[in-house]
Amino acid sequence: MRIVSLVPSLTEAVASSVPGALIGATDWCTHPAGLDVTRIGGTKNPRVDRIVALAPDLVIANEEENREPDLAALRTAGLEVLVTDIRDVPQAFGELARVLRACGVPSRPKWLDEAEEAWAAPLPPTRRRTAVVPIWRRPWMVLGRDTFAGDALARLGVDQLYAGHAERYPRIPVEELIAAAPDLVVLPDEPYRFTADDGPEAFPGLPCALLSGRHLTWYGPSLAEAPKVLGEALRAAHR
Repeated sequence: MRIVSLVPSLTEAVASSVPGALIGATDWCTHPAGLDVTRIGGTKNPRVDRIVALAPDLVIANEEENREPDLAALRTAGLEVLVTDIRDVPQAFGELARVLRACGVPSRPKWLDEAEEAWAAPLPPTRRRTAVVPIWRRPWMVLGRDTFAGDALARLGVDQLYAGHAERYPRIPVEELIAAAPDLVVLPDEPYRFTADDGPEAFPGLPCALLSGRHLTWYGPSLAEAPKVLGEALRAAHR
């Protein structure tokens, strides 16, 4: 098959499971390392004309990461588009299996079994903690309801304070985030690249956990090691 992926984590899943099938991916598709395919722009602004010119058998997308007008344009051009919807860890496994079947993978890849086993028994927390989870600044935005990353954190003993918000990624002033008095501030390095020098200074007096965004937000081969990687980073952050 000839496959184009518009989702970085699904790019890694397909490239790892169907070597040679992937012919196009976004500029943000960084894994696996050395991926040599045609780049078709960003997740929010893909080059539809370039994708059509590649004549793929299948385009893989995600309802959250990609815009419906772009997907509609691809369908109008006669391309088959598979759209995933992933809002928690179990759903990720189901959707990954569906994507790989659509890509012609004859059997479940080993990494998918290993990922399910890893999440079946996540590292036990010493106690549950509350957290705010910024994913952007200028303006500040945090995880809200029904997010994959939020569910992953909950399974690792971290309850985000805005999980019941009406929006999935609400804009919350930093003063309100501080006033919420969470046990922990979780700062992933994507989509905004929070670092030790860019993020923690906004939350004086609060412990901050700098997490790998790939392990927190990607659904693919990184899921197999995510509980261990995230668990260690979360345990290292304490008052």
